[in-house]
Amino acid sequence: MPSTLKKEEHSQPLENQVVDLIPALRAFARTFVTSSFEADDLLQETLFRALRGIDGFEPGTNLKSWLFTIMHNAFRTQYKLRRREAPGVIDCAELPIPMAPPQEWCVLNCELRTALETLAPVHREVLVLVAGYGLSYKEAADICDCAVGTIKSRLSRARDELAYRMNGVPVE
Repeated sequence: MPSTLKKEEHSQPLENQVVDLIPALRAFARTFVTSSFEADDLLQETLFRALRGIDGFEPGTNLKSWLFTIMHNAFRTQYKLRRREAPGVIDCAELPIPMAPPQEWCVLNCELRTALETLAPVHREVLVLVAGYGLSYKEAADICDCAVGTIKSRLSRARDELAYRMNGVPVE
């Protein structure tokens, strides 16, 4: 019986014999990749290459082995391309930029507001003008109607007091 089966296979056109081997090729593709859609892609690429080069098949040789070799080569080519493209590399441009969790900023913002409210009004005013708004010492001195040296002194005290209130450690 096996000899008649072989005669029937050889009597079929080569393209039909390739179609008959699709289940075996699909199973072989699953040995290379884990997902079914990748296996189907590999199978499709194998069939495309096999049918494109069907004239290169030598009658009398094992068609299944020939197709398996084509699949193996197709997989190796895809693998080399994937490694070269390296889509999962850490420094890939498509990865999202890591951001600190916003909760920490919310907590720090609340702590800063609370600490600012406890400062002496003259210290808070100078700190907001110079550190907050970015004014120069001269501009802050004009607004507060005092000398530039007084602004520098108040700012230094305000920074020390704020650091103490935020960290709980006295600044020396």
